[in-house]
Amino acid sequence: MSEITDPRDELIEHLPAMRAFALSLTRNGATADDLVQDALVKAWDNLDKFEPGTNMRAWLFTILRNTYYSLHRKRKREVEDPDGVLASHLSEKPHHDGRLALEDFKTAFAELTDEQREALILVGAEGFSYEEAAATCGCAVGTIKSRVNRARARLAELMHLDDTDDLEMTDATTLAGLSGASTA
Repeated sequence: MSEITDPRDELIEHLPAMRAFALSLTRNGATADDLVQDALVKAWDNLDKFEPGTNMRAWLFTILRNTYYSLHRKRKREVEDPDGVLASHLSEKPHHDGRLALEDFKTAFAELTDEQREALILVGAEGFSYEEAAATCGCAVGTIKSRVNRARARLAELMHLDDTDDLEMTDATTLAGLSGASTA
């Protein structure tokens, strides 16, 4: 009659063979070590499912192989970004922030004079040059510049913005109207 050994003791016997197999799969020593460790953790957690008297080595290699292919499938769907450059471009401001800022802008914009709104829309939102806006409104270029400047200052005042505040709006036209940039 053969002596029944504790399967936990037998795990250690197969470590060198498991590492060699993992190395052949991964072709990288550090990755192979991680793979063996992951497989051993899974084997340890599922030791109650191992049937004593069966082939421990085959069972461990099956776990190792399945772990490798699971990680391999997972990594195929992942994009390597060790320095975080790609991830930094994927972030998105919450939509509600933009809606709230836009509502504040609409309220403040409605308080401007007709001439200021007209000048700000033409120069800020439509991207007209000061000369084009002046020709459209039938006034001097200096008048348009003055209206735009006063409109921007009044909007900043009404929205409680100062020079250090970021204009965090999701609407490019709104941002252009406040900052003086063209959206074109």
